Amino acid sequence: MPAPAASSPVPALLLPKPAPPLPLGARAVRFARHLTGIPYRWGGASPRTGFDCSGFVRFVYAHIGISLPHSSYAQFGLGRRVRRAALKPGDLVFFNGAGHVGVYVGHGSFIHAPHTGTSVQISRLEGSYSSGFDGARRLA
Repeated sequence: MPAPAASSPVPALLLPKPAPPLPLGARAVRFARHLTGIPYRWGGASPRTGFDCSGFVRFVYAHIGISLPHSSYAQFGLGRRVRRAALKPGDLVFFNGAGHVGVYVGHGSFIHAPHTGTSVQISRLEGSYSSGFDGARRLA
């Protein structure tokens, strides 16, 4: 019986390249979308109890390894300021004197926990939210 042939290395051109890791903002958005429909609850910070706006943002970012305070006002002081025209997925968007916060998902939309009687949802930056827009912050 002949000796087994020595295996030759596979040329590097034939090996698939690993996909680049998703940016943190994109990871935050992907996770946040899974929380759509969870009821609003003032002071809430988990899917089990419900979310208020800052608790939702805090929970989303904790999932990707970034610790945030449970206060939209405190969150407004973090990261770096971003112009509305330069928003990227994962940026935090603030409204009404920084009393409300959500996560920008792209294409003029953001995900947030609006108020009592609603649940986590995606809304447009235009319309009623446009006039109350106070700024955005990029954490990653």
